[in-house]
Amino acid sequence: MAERVRRHDWASTPLGPMDQWPDVLKTTVSLSLASHFPQAVVWGPGLVTLYNDAFLPILGNKPDALGQPFSTIWQEAWSQISPIADAAFAGHATFIEDFPLIIERGDAPEQAYFTFCYSPIRDAGGTVVGILDTVTETTNSVFMARRLAVLDAISNGVANATDPAAIMAATTRILATHLNLSNCAYADMEADEDGFTIRDNWAAEGSPSIVGNYRLADFGQLAVERLQAGEPLIINDNLTELTPEEAATFQAIGVTATICMPLIKSGRLTALMAIHDRIPRRWSSYDLALLGEVTERSWAHIERVRADAIVREGLSALADLNATLEQRVVERTTLLNQTEAALRQSQKLEAIGQLTGGVAHDFNNLLTIIRSSVDFLRMPNLPEERRQRYMSAVTDTVERASKLTSQLLAFARRQPLNPQVFNVGVRVKNIGDMLETVTGARIHVSVELPELACYVCADSSQFETALINIALNARDAMDG
Repeated sequence: MAERVRRHDWASTPLGPMDQWPDVLKTTVSLSLASHFPQAVVWGPGLVTLYNDAFLPILGNKPDALGQPFSTIWQEAWSQISPIADAAFAGHATFIEDFPLIIERGDAPEQAYFTFCYSPIRDAGGTVVGILDTVTETTNSVFMARRLAVLDAISNGVANATDPAAIMAATTRILATHLNLSNCAYADMEADEDGFTIRDNWAAEGSPSIVGNYRLADFGQLAVERLQAGEPLIINDNLTELTPEEAATFQAIGVTATICMPLIKSGRLTALMAIHDRIPRRWSSYDLALLGEVTERSWAHIERVRADAIVREGLSALADLNATLEQRVVERTTLLNQTEAALRQSQKLEAIGQLTGGVAHDFNNLLTIIRSSVDFLRMPNLPEERRQRYMSAVTDTVERASKLTSQLLAFARRQPLNPQVFNVGVRVKNIGDMLETVTGARIHVSVELPELACYVCADSSQFETALINIALNARDAMDG
């Protein structure tokens, strides 16, 4: 840039030839050209401008500005810049951060932000003769901060959402409000990648809702080609950029300017997110970048709630399964217990059936003794000694019959398992007479017990049933 300054025709400018420049101008320009920080020197009433290499990116595609009036270079924003420059020429330095300006340095006006300091340049007498503009562009950092704020607002707004509709309602509202849109919508694509459904949208006051079913082909070949290729559809004014038939489709839903962002998943067009304005609008790179990021995050939020829903359904199904499983286990256990009880009772009844013949024989013998004794007692003139003997026989026989009956009833009684500690020897001895009856007259049962008591914890009824079954099996094995 220093070489360009030396070769420039300054004689044709209010500054005149370089060798006639005042020392303060030469010194300020020299320091500026050597600086790596963007600087411009604005000199005299004509606001003649000089600048260094670092200042070139700020100028962008503007026509050659060297030696031009500062007011001409920034004519599109001069109404905002002029008061600050006037203050500097009045001797007041100004420092401003993230100052918003709409400037023209490319194909179209753009929103930009700058942090700068206008410092007065004084001559030897203290008179302000120029301005040193030290500036840095902060557009990217401002947009980044704004983008992060919007994304944070969306994340907070959908944090507790449990369905996709709630997510998109919050997202479209926040995005549309931030960008001052007339409409913002999210659409699901059909399998043919042509039909799509807008299930909900945010519409500004006076703008129509665009909920409904549509086809990409109705919006023109450009929409089909770009969106199916995974590229955004950007239209600043469909009345001038599209054919009348294609523009009519947009105009029918109150849209003149639009950005439609495709969402490609697993190699196919899955969804669309679009921002619209009812009037022509030149979309900025910020608008495009923000929409792209919001689209991806919206999909992630939707997938999250869908996954949560699947997990909740799975947990609910598992809870139902556990509940019914517990119920089925209880029912099965109850049935099993009932079956086991019925089996035990059946075993008892089977044993009783085996006992029936022997018990009947024993009772017949007992009754014979009782009847014979009674017949003798009816004899007249029976001696008292014999009478007492017959009475004792009847009494002993009745006691034996009572004992036999008690054992039989106790054995046949249905009752739940009741484990208890008892002396095995005593139980075996008590049931010995019944075992004698079970095995029959041809088999003699001898009960031999150890001297020391043997205690077990078991159900006494089941214990006796087991002994009787063993005896019956032994009898049958001996073919007795």
